[in-house]
Amino acid sequence: MFTYFEEKFKIFYQAIGFNDTYTEIFVAASELLIAALISYIGFRIAKNIILHMLKTAASRTKSNWDDIIIERKVFDRLAYLVPAYIFYWLLPYALDNYHEFVKVIMTGIEIYTVVIIMAVFLAFLNAVLHIYQGYEISKSKPIKGYIQVVKIIIYIIGSLTIISMMIGKSPLLLIGGLGAFSAVLLLVFKDTILGLVAGVQLTSNDMLRVGEWISMPKYGADGIVLDISLTTVKVQNWDKTISTIPAYALFTDSFVNWRGMEESGGRRIKRSVNIDMNSIKFCTPEMLKKFERFQYISDYVKNKQAEIEKYNKEHHVDPDLLVNGRRQTNIGVFRAYLEAYLKNNPKIHQSMTFLVRHLQPTEKGLPIEIYVFSKIQEWAEYEAIQADIFDHVLAVIPQFELRVFQNPTGADFKSWVENMGLSPDPGENGKVKV
Repeated sequence: MFTYFEEKFKIFYQAIGFNDTYTEIFVAASELLIAALISYIGFRIAKNIILHMLKTAASRTKSNWDDIIIERKVFDRLAYLVPAYIFYWLLPYALDNYHEFVKVIMTGIEIYTVVIIMAVFLAFLNAVLHIYQGYEISKSKPIKGYIQVVKIIIYIIGSLTIISMMIGKSPLLLIGGLGAFSAVLLLVFKDTILGLVAGVQLTSNDMLRVGEWISMPKYGADGIVLDISLTTVKVQNWDKTISTIPAYALFTDSFVNWRGMEESGGRRIKRSVNIDMNSIKFCTPEMLKKFERFQYISDYVKNKQAEIEKYNKEHHVDPDLLVNGRRQTNIGVFRAYLEAYLKNNPKIHQSMTFLVRHLQPTEKGLPIEIYVFSKIQEWAEYEAIQADIFDHVLAVIPQFELRVFQNPTGADFKSWVENMGLSPDPGENGKVKV
């Protein structure tokens, strides 16, 4: 074919007055242009016809993996190999008298081909990752880190191949020479290597999944895991900021994974209120009659009092002294009330840990701790449930003739001064007026 065009072009250029030297140059350029045109036509056929047919076929199938491969432009990038192959095949015929020039251009086409093949593999890996992430197992067994390792290998192999083409040496010689730079490579890829090891450990031990809530105060992270890659883990905090944590830090440092709480179906409520110990006392008959009217503990108070009276009678306890025998206290009745109140709350788990207990008394009073689990895990509603409980607890405490401990404030001092019959306004010498 090119022999035919070569003859026609020679006749044409000689007819318009070119000498032999210019004729040869313009004939070669014309043949090169024809080769490029044929390559472009092949590219357009592959791009517009074959690729369109593939997209139409993919849209008619029930599976989505072929649609993802199309979406990730795997075949689009593959189409760029067509003109390279055609041009590579036609070039020696178009420039049969310029062997050195042909060699240079063919080397360039080979490098171009390697780059396109790398791009195809990278797009295919992206498609594989996208397909895999559509399955539920991807949350517990992420493969993004492994995909990134494969990409790095492709980059390394592609780079070595291109360099070997440029210098005309075997890639094996370059690979052998990398041994001398191993220390440098280890330093450059330190985070990548550590991330790979951490990724394997995190995945094999099922320590972390995408979508889980983790807390890692050292890195300011407290939120949902968005992405697990080879070198980093992205966490969206509750204030919508993004924290980026080195992947190896999740293996070497400690972090809290709230998966157990989410899978258990409950979220812990652990909060206490301090009772002024000066308000704790034995219950009088009047107090017991009042407590018997409280719906949640009416039966408890009656049964408990009957049990105590029976005990004291059997043991011949002197009832005139409060210290003798057994007696109910307002703090004990209050604790029983809290248990009954929480057991009647439909939003509290009754089958999980359920405690209303005393903690160690301190200079701030006696802490009464509620340790239960909410059935609701969603943050806003969980906080609302917790607030409702302690709204009620704080409001009901005075009904048991108890007081909440609170450090004195300016209003307390002012009330004390007024109760002492003193003027809160300072006198002329700065002293309180009597």
